[in-house]
Amino acid sequence: MVAQVSDRLEEKYDLEPIKEQNNVSVSEDDLENDSKGQLIKLAGKLRDRRNDLNQKASRRATLRDELNAKTREKVDEAQEHREDRDRLNDEVQEHKEKRNELNAKANELFDEVDDKKQELELDDGDSVDELKSEIEDLEFKQQTEVLDPDDERELIEKIDDKREKLREKKEKLEDTEDIDELREEAERVREEASEHHEKVTQLADEAQEHHNQMIEAYRAADEIRDTADEVHELFVKAQELADRHHEDFVRVQKRLRELDKKEEKERRTEREKEKEEAKQEAEEIYQKFKDGETLETEDLMKLQKAGLL
Repeated sequence: MVAQVSDRLEEKYDLEPIKEQNNVSVSEDDLENDSKGQLIKLAGKLRDRRNDLNQKASRRATLRDELNAKTREKVDEAQEHREDRDRLNDEVQEHKEKRNELNAKANELFDEVDDKKQELELDDGDSVDELKSEIEDLEFKQQTEVLDPDDERELIEKIDDKREKLREKKEKLEDTEDIDELREEAERVREEASEHHEKVTQLADEAQEHHNQMIEAYRAADEIRDTADEVHELFVKAQELADRHHEDFVRVQKRLRELDKKEEKERRTEREKEKEEAKQEAEEIYQKFKDGETLETEDLMKLQKAGLL
């Protein structure tokens, strides 16, 4: 069976191997020696086999053309997926460039935040919460423990020092409004970059899907084309056999015309011979008539037929 062609289509389009024993052949000896009746019978067999093979070739050509049309459909489908893939890849590239641009901008803004924080020394020392906790711990110790005067004085100095640092830290934090705005802008730009990254991932997946479908369509086109080529070979074989039977049919027909001409010539020669013989006989009868002999009715009719009476 031809690849990709079902049993039903194989039967419909007559793709079964051609049976060699059903072919009809004619030799020069057949043409020269067979009788006219034999040649008429041979011509009929050649004609019938030719017609049968032409029908086989026609059905195979129909299937081949249908397969070639399906091949073109698959190629067109593949081309559409290629165009969609390329369009999506272009969009991917655009979103990548925008994402990278925004990430670079976000990095610059975050760097600027860090620079401003360093200028204000916000990252130096303990945080506000840490200072508050340390002060509470020292005050709790002052209130709950019995200390000698030197230790208590040292503890009080520590509490005062922490309170001073807390005041300075709070004052610096009051100057961080610009930093907060910068951080919010940096985070907004980073979020926008993330949205473009999501589009990159989404569109890249869609482009890959179109690429996979393009490959599948081209693969299907190749398979169908291979099948069409096989069917075309079967068509050529049937058509060549049909042509060979037609050529032999024409040869036999030509021989039959030659025999017809030969027979007609023989009949014409025979008629002329009979006519000449009849003329000679009539002249002999006419001579008898002139000599005064009595003629039979049949003889008179012969004279009349010959135009001598």
